Amino acid sequence: MKRVIMALAFGIFTISANAQTAAKKAATTKEISHKVVDIACGECQFKLKGKSCDLAVRIDGHAYFVDGKNIDEFGDAHGKHGFCNAVSKAEVTGEIVNNRFKAKEIKLLPNKK
Repeated sequence: MKRVIMALAFGIFTISANAQTAAKKAATTKEISHKVVDIACGECQFKLKGKSCDLAVRIDGHAYFVDGKNIDEFGDAHGKHGFCNAVSKAEVTGEIVNNRFKAKEIKLLPNKK
């Protein structure tokens, strides 16, 4: 009888321990729609840590690497007015997910002189 009670207690303890798994942290998401932002090379202009020249945007004072668009889609990044040498303005739509900007649309705005 003692063994049955011990086995039952152990079984309940095991089930309880498995039920206590930590909940997964939800991804932080913020929608951005038709917002004018700074756009440039994250490493060269916004001082983000990375391994090569990658497209980034600065939204409300915080810089984010861009997923879904490539820095070379907008011309020569190392040209005179390229993203590695100058910060431009763009109208963007997408969302910020886990500290990265997931671009749906990026429209470069003309430079004001």
